[in-house]
Amino acid sequence: MANFEVEVRVMPRAGLLDPQGASIGQALRSLGWSGVREVRVGKTIHLELAAADRHEATTLALAMCRKLLANPVTESYEVNGVREVPGLESG
Repeated sequence: MANFEVEVRVMPRAGLLDPQGASIGQALRSLGWSGVREVRVGKTIHLELAAADRHEATTLALAMCRKLLANPVTESYEVNGVREVPGLESG
């Protein structure tokens, strides 16, 4: 087993109301950034996990998204930046 760092991005689904994003967008425009058209606020989750290979690390992260990290009704998610952390071994 090797250790992997995984980045998960969770965002509100397209077309759904994002009150936090709307509020930030309004504030940015009021501060003079008139070119801001839309703001969407999500979250980034960094995981370190043990897996046999990169494919398994991605599969595990996707399963975590489906079961806990994202609400499938209101949020979309993607797994990015899966990389092995050299020199670390899980026991």
